[in-house]
Amino acid sequence: MERPDYVKRAEVARLIPVVADTSREQRAASVLLAALRGVYEFRQLMLGSLGIRVGSRATLEAWTEVVLEADVDADKSDRPDGLLVLETGRKRWSALIEAKIGNAEIGEEQLKHYLQQAKKHKVDAVLTITNQFVAMPSHHPVKVPKTLLKGAELYHWSWMYAVTQATLLLESGEITSPDQRFLLEEVLRYLGHESSGISRFDSMNREWKEVVGKVKSGAVLGKSSEEVENTVSSWHQEQRDLCLVMSRKLGRPVKLKLARAHRTDPVKRLKDDCEVLAKDKVLHCCLEVPDAAADLDVTADLTLRTIVCSMRLSAPQDKKRSTARVNWLARQLTKAEPEGMLVKAIRPGRAEETQAPLTQVLEDATALDSPATTVVPSAFEIFYMVDLAHRFAGSKVFIEELERAVPHFYEQVGQRLRAWVAPPPKLHKRDPVGDKSDDGAEDAATGQDDTAGWDAAE
Repeated sequence: MERPDYVKRAEVARLIPVVADTSREQRAASVLLAALRGVYEFRQLMLGSLGIRVGSRATLEAWTEVVLEADVDADKSDRPDGLLVLETGRKRWSALIEAKIGNAEIGEEQLKHYLQQAKKHKVDAVLTITNQFVAMPSHHPVKVPKTLLKGAELYHWSWMYAVTQATLLLESGEITSPDQRFLLEEVLRYLGHESSGISRFDSMNREWKEVVGKVKSGAVLGKSSEEVENTVSSWHQEQRDLCLVMSRKLGRPVKLKLARAHRTDPVKRLKDDCEVLAKDKVLHCCLEVPDAAADLDVTADLTLRTIVCSMRLSAPQDKKRSTARVNWLARQLTKAEPEGMLVKAIRPGRAEETQAPLTQVLEDATALDSPATTVVPSAFEIFYMVDLAHRFAGSKVFIEELERAVPHFYEQVGQRLRAWVAPPPKLHKRDPVGDKSDDGAEDAATGQDDTAGWDAAE
């Protein structure tokens, strides 16, 4: 495929690019784009996350060091790092690529410029790739006016998102070609090396310590303040990184569970979560683990300075006694490490909720009973609490402890839990219809006929 007319200069994306040692961004972009060109399943997965269907007959071309028609004399830093063109025969889809590594971030003005260029040259989208995390590719870490998004879509991948998708793809066994597996393994090896400049989210924002300190002292947090917005923005990035960490550990895609309004409007999501932080002093997220008994909730409480991981299960409805329902749960967790784990019994209506350490629940099924109520639990919440005390304010420590707590809780509790399923109905020992037939047979055997009286009357 020839490069489009609006591209004046460009190099084909190479798996082993020949660039200066200082051009790490250019090298990383070239390697990733070449991997998309070279591995069908990888481009199908990655472009699929943008809503682009890639059929087996579609062809993908990729270029780097792109110089557009209107930017021939532009500074090198103002030029897109790449261009993707997908040809399906009937349709053509294209995207300008801008990549950053390390701590570098894309500026708002630079992004506006690329969106304008995309609309001018009828390029369908602008795709950015950095170490910043977003909930989904349709969200973006940089806010731009909605007017600029008319005529050109805006997408974002984090480098770790690409690494995670490649990892899951290799583990799934979907790539049958040994050559393509080798190619993607080598790409993954490069992207995973520290020299590539690709990193995961490992620290909260610089205002984190100050925000935690304000909560401790009882100071008011402004829901529209910069420190609160930056804290929530960092938390959103960490949520996504947490999903990627769990995905790689499980070998299955773990997703962030978002309200419908938040999936379509990241600005509303940021605003709503800022209000929650300012009012309740908590940060919360919910992870969807495939085939798990329940969603995994994660809450960081800035007042208590704790991290809490929890899952909630409905109690078995076929068991009438409270102890029977508790024993049903306890049997699932007999091999779990109970330290730091607690169980809460949730009862319907205004009946009292009770809780006890998992160690007590495993030893005594009445540990969750209460003298104030005889109502049996309708659900159980199992949770793991990590009290960080003063260490909670450490921007790196908080992330380290969080990413240690969530996998630990899932390993000890989440992967052992099984949701209650109503048992199938059982056959009656005697068939009522069959019983009636048998009665009729007995009448015939004794010479009795219920219709005899009617015959006589007629």
